[in-house]
Amino acid sequence: MEDFSGLPIGAGWRPAATTSPVLFPFDGSPVGEAPVGDLDAARAALDAAADVAPAVAALPTRIRHDVLLGVHARLTAFRDEFERLLVLETGKPLKDCRTEVSRTLLTLVTSAEEAARIHGETVPLDGLPAGDGMVGFYLRVPIGVVVGIAGFNYPLLLATHKIGPALAAGCPIIVKPAPQTPLATLRLVQLLREVGAEHGVPAAAVQLVTGGADVGAALTTDPRVAAVSFTGSALVGHRIARAVAPRKTLLELGNTTALIVAEDADLPAAAAAVARGGFYASGQACISVQRVLVVESVRDRFLELLTPQVEALVVGDPREPDTDVAPLIDPAATERVASWVDAAVAAGASVLTGDGTRPTVLADVPDDVDAWDEEIFGPVVCVRSVPDVDTAIQAANRSRYGLHASIWTRSLAHAFAALHRLEVGGVVVNDLPGFRSDPMPYGGVKDSGIGREGPRYAIEELTVTRMAVIRP
Repeated sequence: MEDFSGLPIGAGWRPAATTSPVLFPFDGSPVGEAPVGDLDAARAALDAAADVAPAVAALPTRIRHDVLLGVHARLTAFRDEFERLLVLETGKPLKDCRTEVSRTLLTLVTSAEEAARIHGETVPLDGLPAGDGMVGFYLRVPIGVVVGIAGFNYPLLLATHKIGPALAAGCPIIVKPAPQTPLATLRLVQLLREVGAEHGVPAAAVQLVTGGADVGAALTTDPRVAAVSFTGSALVGHRIARAVAPRKTLLELGNTTALIVAEDADLPAAAAAVARGGFYASGQACISVQRVLVVESVRDRFLELLTPQVEALVVGDPREPDTDVAPLIDPAATERVASWVDAAVAAGASVLTGDGTRPTVLADVPDDVDAWDEEIFGPVVCVRSVPDVDTAIQAANRSRYGLHASIWTRSLAHAFAALHRLEVGGVVVNDLPGFRSDPMPYGGVKDSGIGREGPRYAIEELTVTRMAVIRP
């Protein structure tokens, strides 16, 4: 694999004082060496971003559009390389990494298209006599320098959801990938800068800095940064929001994703959805199924259908195309998930299959245990029976999180009750709560975050209105 000895900062690649090995989660073997940034690197990136911000804001729409489409073409050409690299640095199964690259490509195309759809509108000013004869309209202008911080689970896609809209909006961006998974993002930024150079775009329009919490703090708290887009844990996201205020934060945080199975649900389809939705990416997705609320009258049949499907999932080497579940990102994550399963069992839950390290289904998990209350981010699904859909909605809402949820039902009444009453950013009816089409608005409420991703909606977040008031 290609090693990067420097960081894409300013007009070129800045040498890094040290490097760190990136390890394959499956067996701990080295994947490559990644440069490790420091405070000096962060400051250099901030200086460069501030310097080029006016030039990036002035880029014609056609240039922003063409650069993003050019990167799409370049990434398509290197698709196999990116898929292999994602498998090695994330440890996700190959099938999930292929999906990640497909979604990345869609996000690039959509960002390019949305670059040409940024517009304002006229505003009537004559509501009072002082405005008679005046003309009013607003423009949407770039917010300024953006810092994007991505999680380890979908490093390429998450970075693209920050870079694509930022460039489309005319904002320079500094990306900070997760320490465990920097290589695919480094390669993406390399392609972006190559394509940008072909179109006369300053290299510092897209930069990348790695490093620890001190680097992240330096990037996010600099007053020249206009917006911070963060995907990661609620704990860190809330800390960033407090430090960045009053400047803008976009937070995509955790979830304890609920899936409701109504008494009239298509039970085989619902069980298959849980078996897929709870364990893709080895459960390391913020909208993986975690809490399943099944109406009591169909509980036994649902579990009869679910358990053998979970037991049939293929656990093994993520490089193999048939593998469904692979090891988590690192041993610490594995130990944490296993300890949460043990604590749930000690509190009264029963294990239907698995042990926390393999695909696991827990039944009758009580409140006030981490496996139910907090995002487990591993291959574990918790099932609880409820008397009716109304109770299921109430139980789903008793969470500090609210990103996505789903309901399986044939009833429009149940579907619309869920749509209107579930306290989440997205409700999926008769499909995985993890369904996400990348152009759609995506984000949460409560402790799951603030703001919306999806290129159109992220561009709105990364532009501000500038009002024009004219007296002819």
